[in-house]
Amino acid sequence: MNKPTLTTTLASIQWLFFIFANVVVVPISIGAAFELTAAEIATIQRSSFIFTGLACMLQGMFGHRYPIMEGPSGVIWGLVLNLCFSANALGMTIAQIGGGIATGMMLAGVFTIILSVFHLFPLLHKIITPMVMSVYLFLLTFQLIFVFFEGMLKVKSDGTLDLAITLYSVALVIFVSLVNIVGKRIVSNFSILIGIIVGWAGYSILFQGEAAKMTSPAAFTIFPLGTPNLEIGIIVITFLGCLLNLSNTATSVEATSRLFHDENVSFRQYKFSYLLTGIYAVSAPILGLISYSPYASSIGFLESTNLLKKKPFLIGGGLMVILGVIPILGSLLATLPITVGNAVLFVAYLQLFGTSLKSINGYPFDSKTIYRLAIPVLVGVCIMTIDSEVLTSLPIFLQPIIGNGFIVGVFLSVLLEKVVNWKELEGKNKSQSPNNNN
Repeated sequence: MNKPTLTTTLASIQWLFFIFANVVVVPISIGAAFELTAAEIATIQRSSFIFTGLACMLQGMFGHRYPIMEGPSGVIWGLVLNLCFSANALGMTIAQIGGGIATGMMLAGVFTIILSVFHLFPLLHKIITPMVMSVYLFLLTFQLIFVFFEGMLKVKSDGTLDLAITLYSVALVIFVSLVNIVGKRIVSNFSILIGIIVGWAGYSILFQGEAAKMTSPAAFTIFPLGTPNLEIGIIVITFLGCLLNLSNTATSVEATSRLFHDENVSFRQYKFSYLLTGIYAVSAPILGLISYSPYASSIGFLESTNLLKKKPFLIGGGLMVILGVIPILGSLLATLPITVGNAVLFVAYLQLFGTSLKSINGYPFDSKTIYRLAIPVLVGVCIMTIDSEVLTSLPIFLQPIIGNGFIVGVFLSVLLEKVVNWKELEGKNKSQSPNNNN
């Protein structure tokens, strides 16, 4: 096997593990929230592998055409879990909640398709300004780092840390970081793959009693989380969340285009990317999945590995489809220890912080204009860290929105960009600077 072929093969496998590690936890957590059986969760997981693989390939070939992972939206994931946990307070069954969510997602999908077909998405881009994109990237970085840091810690049933597994996760973070930082280019490029393989092998040897068991999937069913209904409150919340989810497309495509040094993303790329996102949103609830969107976090992966070619990405998507089509393969890979996957992704997403910093290059900040960035980012991060029970005094339908730091932060950024004339403030500060005094 010659070097280019070997590089493509290893890069494709690395993409497979990256996509898999991002996706595998979502159906498990949602299935548990909807009180599904292990076999039903395995079925949804199998559907997610096939759906995700196809979604990545279609976007890479016909949508935005960049190697950006397409997967379950983190915004919608958190929103769905919050709604499930609020079922008793809302006086609804889990199935009613799931049915309302399905309706909201499908309506949002139809709306997104309309935006694409009638060329209305430029209106969205007027709202999602470069500064809003920067806020989005900062909040996404914090949200993902919080999730993966918590996920790499092993918590026992009594609420205390399993020190051995937790220390192993920390050691794995250090190992992958060193491979990335000091390893030669060919080694550094495959740091994620090396980390997962070494971490999984070491975990299997050291913690044999903790190994996950393979579960056979049940038969496919439509709308396993609940048949679509007209629970207006749930529909409205889900619909609004899905609209915010559209910012993923604008931010991910724009940020990735900079990485590839593309000066302008074509109208066609945006049009077909939104069209596919809308189709995914309509289709996903039928299989028990949530709305999909491009992952801006893929930028961290691309920068970490420095492998920018699209071919390995497409092959990785195809391999994900194979995992779903052949159940035993998906079930086998699903035994990847959650702490190992989270530890490796923790390192991969550290790069996203650099992308966030680069996005604010050129913006002048002083004692006034710093609020443009500080208010939405820091308020969003504060909300991410508070206990959801603190917000129980709020109206129940507002809790999933107000309690989501990501949503609140992006909304505040949009509001500040529309209400405050930042260019005028920047101009005043320049004219008042000591260098301009006679």
